[in-house]
Amino acid sequence: MTEDYKPTDNAIAERVNGTIKTEVVYREKRYRNIAEADSRIGRYIAFYNDKRPHYSLGMQVPTQVHGQSR
Repeated sequence: MTEDYKPTDNAIAERVNGTIKTEVVYREKRYRNIAEADSRIGRYIAFYNDKRPHYSLGMQVPTQVHGQSR
């Protein structure tokens, strides 16, 4: 449950976490240390937000859509 008690927010976070695990974490054998894991996952999150088109967003990237909503 989220801090403001909106259960749907948690579903969105779980979806993103599942995508990161499927596309990055489970495909790689093991990280040598926390710094390596942090770096690799951080690079994927940047890719996910800035370069990876999302079908649910009309094949736009999240940063494009977020910029339009302002």
